[in-house]
Amino acid sequence: MADAAELAARLRHVFWLGGGSGAGKSTIARRLADRHGWRRYATDDVMREHAGRTTPEEAPFLHRFIAMDMDERWVNRSPEVMLETFHWFRGEGFGLIVEDLLRLPPEPCVIVEGFRLLPRLVKPLLDAPEHAVWLLPTPDFRQAAIRSRSAAEEGFVRRTSDPARAGRNLAERDRMFTTRLEKEAERLRLPTIEVDTMTTEDALAERVSRAFRL
Repeated sequence: MADAAELAARLRHVFWLGGGSGAGKSTIARRLADRHGWRRYATDDVMREHAGRTTPEEAPFLHRFIAMDMDERWVNRSPEVMLETFHWFRGEGFGLIVEDLLRLPPEPCVIVEGFRLLPRLVKPLLDAPEHAVWLLPTPDFRQAAIRSRSAAEEGFVRRTSDPARAGRNLAERDRMFTTRLEKEAERLRLPTIEVDTMTTEDALAERVSRAFRL
């Protein structure tokens, strides 16, 4: 693959919208794509396909996760272990996102969104620093977002032997992940937006637009 400077030049038409789980990334990306006629690339939608494109040598944490049963994934391990060993949080498969983006035409612009966009991995690919922002949900906002989701979207928790514990583990893991994102973005001087229960969808869309300098 090309070096970072060349990749940044080839990806100058890409806007990156990362952040914690349940922060509204998909909703805002969809709104901006519709408003500006952009293409939307949702990293959540390609996780299964990306998993199939990796080998155990390339993505060891991913393949260990695949081999686990539901309780091993969500009930029996501490949130701290879940955080440190979750493959996407470690950047496994990020190169496949970049490969997909490089295959897209340079027009129209692309907004790529998802929790897999770790600040340390995105920054070297930025031709313009204002082309990336991370949404940081407060715990109350994320809980409200989870309650509004359908049972199907949170179905993997229900497939464990202890859904309540699995849910608590997942919530704590994601809280710690959001904190990690905040610290990493601050260290790299990348922009973030806190999303709380008072934040409306319209207001968040406008704040992201301003961050992107649209």
